[in-house]
Amino acid sequence: MTNSIDYVGKVVYMGIDVHKATYVCVSICESAVVKRDTLSADSQSLLHYMNKHFHGAKINSAYEAGFSGFHLHRFLIQNGVNNIIVNPSSIEISSRDRVKTDKRDALKIATQLSVQRLRGIYVPSIEQESKRHVTRLRSNIWKLNHQIGGRIKSLLFTQGPIKSDDKTRLTKKWLTEKLLEIKEKEYPDDLYYVVNQYVEEWLNLTEKIKKIEEQLKIQAKSESDLHAIYTSGPGIGLIHGRELANELGDMSRFSNEKQLFSYAGLTPSEYSSGEHTRQGHISRQGRPVIRKIMVEASWVAIEKDPNLREVFDRIAARKGKKRAIVAVARRYLGRLRSCAMNGTLYEIKTTKKEDKDQTIRKLNTYSIIQERALV
Repeated sequence: MTNSIDYVGKVVYMGIDVHKATYVCVSICESAVVKRDTLSADSQSLLHYMNKHFHGAKINSAYEAGFSGFHLHRFLIQNGVNNIIVNPSSIEISSRDRVKTDKRDALKIATQLSVQRLRGIYVPSIEQESKRHVTRLRSNIWKLNHQIGGRIKSLLFTQGPIKSDDKTRLTKKWLTEKLLEIKEKEYPDDLYYVVNQYVEEWLNLTEKIKKIEEQLKIQAKSESDLHAIYTSGPGIGLIHGRELANELGDMSRFSNEKQLFSYAGLTPSEYSSGEHTRQGHISRQGRPVIRKIMVEASWVAIEKDPNLREVFDRIAARKGKKRAIVAVARRYLGRLRSCAMNGTLYEIKTTKKEDKDQTIRKLNTYSIIQERALV
């Protein structure tokens, strides 16, 4: 492991264990570990390290997806390093491996990279990633707003202004009335102060959500064709349409439906041995937001799309409604991929039974017309 080795024309595989303060690097060349080092977490320092110790070599590097994002990856690619980002769950770990250190993690990445056993995840463009941040920002603020609303109702219930079965949807008018009620009746001043603080926070977050949704409308206009395809599906409106468009794009990166279902975590797990084949629950790996959207939209879709309803009824009769709606969500997502790939809007088609009934109705109508004509 000295600097006297000539790396010109050779291939170096580098595993990088990325942390907030450090980069732990293990390098392999010609099936041998040639260098182990810990650097400060600075992309420019890492590039200098690669050029200094492996001058003239082709460097293939990899690190795990996580908090560090894609900045380092983009920097390395721009500077000629063939880097990939890998899913942490795809890195093979021995069942007997009970010791975990940063250098061991980097060695695993470098070793598996050198034998072509790692695949990189999809890295969005900076523009697409920025659009994702907007939809994820709305999701985070909406969750926080929902929590504040729950605290307001919980506090009002424990102190008496509302009953336990109150299902009133929070609005500015309703909250103002409750604040006035607390102030006019003989409630403690501190209670009014606390509720008022919560109400102000809720109103502030509600206003932020409205502003974010205006930005989403601007996004929709900039991608009008793609947005129209997603929102043409039943149960998918502005918010869900933007989330799907920002997370999946035009779906051209998925060469088949299997890859898409795997990315969304809608692939059933399997436990098979010998002659026995058993499929279990979905893997739940991938983007949970996509699964959530598709399941929610599917409950609406089965009421509007006869084909999806037919799938739901058939599976629900054998495996129950929960499994059936997941199967519908998978089928629905596959149809959206087909629409996005072909550039067409979602079309609701009739079932074979409905086609048959419609044909019979047409024949009956034709017969009646003929009889009237004869009379």
